[in-house]
Amino acid sequence: MLCLFRGAAKPFAGIWQAEGHLGLSPKQISDGIEHVAAIEPGFAKALAQAGLPEPRIRERGYRTLLRTIVGQQVSVAAAASVWNKLELELGEDMNPHDLLARDFDTLRACGLSRQKQGYARSLCELVAGGELNIESLPASDEEAIAELTRIKGIGRWSAEIYLLFAEGRPDIWPAGDLAVQAGVAKILGMDERPDEKATRALAEPWSPHRGATAIFTWHCYNNPAL
Repeated sequence: MLCLFRGAAKPFAGIWQAEGHLGLSPKQISDGIEHVAAIEPGFAKALAQAGLPEPRIRERGYRTLLRTIVGQQVSVAAAASVWNKLELELGEDMNPHDLLARDFDTLRACGLSRQKQGYARSLCELVAGGELNIESLPASDEEAIAELTRIKGIGRWSAEIYLLFAEGRPDIWPAGDLAVQAGVAKILGMDERPDEKATRALAEPWSPHRGATAIFTWHCYNNPAL
């Protein structure tokens, strides 16, 4: 999975919104990357050449996960079109009860395939039934990932990206992301891109700042300064 988090991993807009805790703050990113750069020469060199990345932020809550489902395996433009149709049909709040009340043909007309309708209904059923409280996920990252992956269509990668961008959890490390793997290889001067297991092992010494490190690897991936 390449980290193209559908729908708007928004850059920092100038005013950090601490309330709601959207993503890692600029200071958290700076402190985290500088910590890793102090122990890993490859990161120190990359930081000097590429500079600091901008924060990546997402809205916390159900809508972001629904938008993740909408954006799976389609272009950004196609995902935006489907999302706009859903907003017209359900309203801006996208109330899960309202989505559950719509029939197959209505949601199909909005652009949701049968498979994605199944994923969207899984999310809505868990939220509407009170089985999943997205606003109060477990403090343990692994437990939070387990909760989110109860949703059909939300795998570990999607859960990790949500926790990093929407909750700003500082030690999230999406080792299965191809751009993270490629970024690590580039920064460390490796001949080949490491696989997920190797990428996870390489990052152990960078804990508890792996979230900032992940954002930096995306910043370095295909960066012409490197």
